[in-house]
Amino acid sequence: MTVYFIGAGPGAADLITVRGARTLAACQVCLYAGSLVPRELLAECPPGARLVDTAQLDLDAITEELVRAHREGLDVARLHSGDPSVFSAVAEQMRRLDAAGVPYEVVPGVPAFAAAAAALKRELTVPTVGQTVVLTRIARQATPMPEGEDLATLGRSGALLVLHLAVRYADELVAELLPHYGADCPAAVVAFASRPEEVVLRGTLADIAEQVRAAGLTKTAVILVGRALGASHFRDSHLYSTERDRCPAKLGQSAPGAQGGQAQPHGT
Repeated sequence: MTVYFIGAGPGAADLITVRGARTLAACQVCLYAGSLVPRELLAECPPGARLVDTAQLDLDAITEELVRAHREGLDVARLHSGDPSVFSAVAEQMRRLDAAGVPYEVVPGVPAFAAAAAALKRELTVPTVGQTVVLTRIARQATPMPEGEDLATLGRSGALLVLHLAVRYADELVAELLPHYGADCPAAVVAFASRPEEVVLRGTLADIAEQVRAAGLTKTAVILVGRALGASHFRDSHLYSTERDRCPAKLGQSAPGAQGGQAQPHGT
């Protein structure tokens, strides 16, 4: 049978996708991280489903559960917080399932950075201000960062940074980013995004670390740093601009990216 890696979303039970909820409701086995996945989601599992909290299991034990269910002819919902494509530890599970010959599929979820942006009521890509978002973390008690992916290197780009698993090291990351972004650069922290206990902090690199300390935040938070967070004076997106009427493709002329005589959408 099939293992389904399902993105459970950032925390709120109703932020799982429709496909994720439907898949969960059809699986006879559910493996979930009890410390991260909302318990309310387990109500979506079918009656009699085998529920396995993986919080205390290592990778070998988790793999054994997945392979066991496959051998029993049972579909498995493997619930991960956020979206499986980012900091989810799904890659090593896939590698082991490939070796065991167990089929699997991935159901995307709402990532933490998207929920954080929603809480801040901010678009992370703003015309003429910032069009690049870097999702990263820092290495302290986790796997070392690859060469060239340290904050000093990434900070030189000036792109909006979204830092996962870093809130307890706020002072250190501020020190590394100040030379590249400046003390007045907007910064924010969103903890427990989309949950009832959500905490939103807004400030600059000059004061965000102190705000984190005052709020007592140590986990389940993302830090965002970049000029787009505070942008108010910027050109409207070209997507809805009347200037689009002057594009060559609109005038019946050939334009890069146009196919079959139709203009392709313009981005921001």
